[in-house]
Amino acid sequence: MSFMAALFNETHGVRMVADEHCEVAFVAIDIVKKTMLEQPALLTYMFQIYHRRFGELLDLVDAVAFRKMDERLFLYLEKKVEMTGSHTLYLTHEQIASELGTAREVVSRLLKQLESKGIVVLSRNKIEIME
Repeated sequence: MSFMAALFNETHGVRMVADEHCEVAFVAIDIVKKTMLEQPALLTYMFQIYHRRFGELLDLVDAVAFRKMDERLFLYLEKKVEMTGSHTLYLTHEQIASELGTAREVVSRLLKQLESKGIVVLSRNKIEIME
């Protein structure tokens, strides 16, 4: 359960049920207003989240508008390595294509190019990034 959901639950006894993949909770606006006044840390936390997400949106717009697909793919792989802490990524070409908004064939071709340069080693549903 997220910090926000736990706080609402503890503060107001609100019962929340969510699928493990759910990232949205609906809470009555009067409860939100009251909690924001009583818990300024929550307001700060929410603005930090909005700020981070807005930065991610700007990065995405920049990538789509101004970067070529091979550069976007390389940056995507670098970010995944940073997020997972592992140089071995268990992803399909289809998953990558979906996240980058392109065709699987384009991702496959670009990954093959990276492999020929010795940057990655490709296996079935696995990409190993060379250091």
